[in-house]
Amino acid sequence: MALNDQTTGQEWWRHAVTYQIYPRSFADANGDGVGDMLGITTRLPYLRDLGVDAIWISPFYTSPQHDHGYDVADYCDVDPLFGTLADADAMISKAHALGLKVIVDLVPNHSSTEHAWFQAALAAAPGSPERARYIFRDSPEGAPEGTPPNNWMSVFGGLAWTQVPDGQWYLHLFDSSQPDFDWRNPEVGDMFVDVLRFWLDRGADGFRVDVAHGLFKEASLRDHTNEDATEPTADVPMVDRALRDEPMWDQPEVHDVYRRWHRVLAEYDGDRMFVAEAWTQTPESMARYIRPDEFSQAFNFAWLLAPWSASAFSDVITDTMDAVGIVGGSPTWVLSNHDVIRHVTRYGGGEVGLARAKAATMTMLALPGSAYLYQGEELGLPEVDVADEFRTDPFFIRTGEGGRDGCRVPIPWSGTTAPYGFGPGSDQPWIPQPDDWATLTVEAEESDEESTLAFYRQALAARRTFATTAGDDVEMLDLGTDVLAFRRGPVTVVLNCGIDAVRLPAGDVLLASGPVDGKLPANTAVWLS
Repeated sequence: MALNDQTTGQEWWRHAVTYQIYPRSFADANGDGVGDMLGITTRLPYLRDLGVDAIWISPFYTSPQHDHGYDVADYCDVDPLFGTLADADAMISKAHALGLKVIVDLVPNHSSTEHAWFQAALAAAPGSPERARYIFRDSPEGAPEGTPPNNWMSVFGGLAWTQVPDGQWYLHLFDSSQPDFDWRNPEVGDMFVDVLRFWLDRGADGFRVDVAHGLFKEASLRDHTNEDATEPTADVPMVDRALRDEPMWDQPEVHDVYRRWHRVLAEYDGDRMFVAEAWTQTPESMARYIRPDEFSQAFNFAWLLAPWSASAFSDVITDTMDAVGIVGGSPTWVLSNHDVIRHVTRYGGGEVGLARAKAATMTMLALPGSAYLYQGEELGLPEVDVADEFRTDPFFIRTGEGGRDGCRVPIPWSGTTAPYGFGPGSDQPWIPQPDDWATLTVEAEESDEESTLAFYRQALAARRTFATTAGDDVEMLDLGTDVLAFRRGPVTVVLNCGIDAVRLPAGDVLLASGPVDGKLPANTAVWLS
């Protein structure tokens, strides 16, 4: 049974496990090699049986797909690549019938260059109301021809400014096909309230808000002063968040937007929620997004960014709980998503990486708050080394390096060769699948009691027995330098990040991520009662 306010007396999202669906790569119903709405709908029973409470669906709006849907041309329709608005309605209805909540992705920082507003801006003159919806600026006075308005760089590499034929420039903190809105223009805020209502009226239970920290920029659009690095950090590539001068991110005015949105959501029944993708620089700045009149939650990327280290994990838990406690917020935990290297690979790959991934997941699931899973992690999927000719991530296209395609390879459902039941037919999907994934299909793992899928189902079922009743207090325990241990209510959690087995404290084993016999092996976690 899904967690909800009727069964627990709490808002459903506070302790929910949410499964992220990347539509292109989840399930293909029509055989074109790209996932779609009908594919999602037909696979919803699998997610119910997995034991999650909600699904978050990455953008499926009308889009030229330069950034795979994060470049939105129409926020109130479904791209034909994925189906129709009726298909989306049917998907939401089926999810609700199965006890699953539905969170849709909202992209308010920028639109597509093909959005009607931006096309009107290009057709209008400098200084026009049409251009005022975006951030158009002239070159600095007296500067050489071709000088952009400031020194900001795109997260995807290169300048954050593109010049149009009349000489003005428009800001795009991401790809040049994704112009940033000017949120100082009230028309922008009004439009997005209409978008919220459109999807709330269709049954959406919540929103994941893309680049929630980026809507407002310092009004002066001044140069930033970082001397050692000129590219701003945001969601990709995400590295060390040392304190930086960032006039393009996390400005105080964003909080007024979310207070307004909070009031809109409060008009609807069913504990509608929204969660922020806010890459902030400190736990305290993250916590500001989840004050009682703003977001329900914010993604806790510190857990995802932590290395395989007991002390690092301990610091993240302590800092997170302290920060959310200040505002009475609800923590979140996540290890993978569509923007980062899958955690099996981040933790070393192979058997060691998989063992660590399972142990970290089990530790995360025992913590208070909600957890977010990324499609395919329940199968133990590793990052794929995608050949350059198949890479379509704009980060790779702009820089020739890296990119996020490796975590977006379509997931395998059945069979022994590609496309592994991803869709009908025998052709490879939009990103080719590896030849060695036959043992990682849902079909193969469902028949294996020792599979990663079986482990996830057991862990989610066991979590459900205490998630809403164990309380939100976490007592950290000292069991050695390489051991993370804590107690939450009746459950003691021990994670061995070292290389030697360690003695377990007293208690009955509720669940373990690997074999346990009196001692806890390296790269293994256990729940004790």
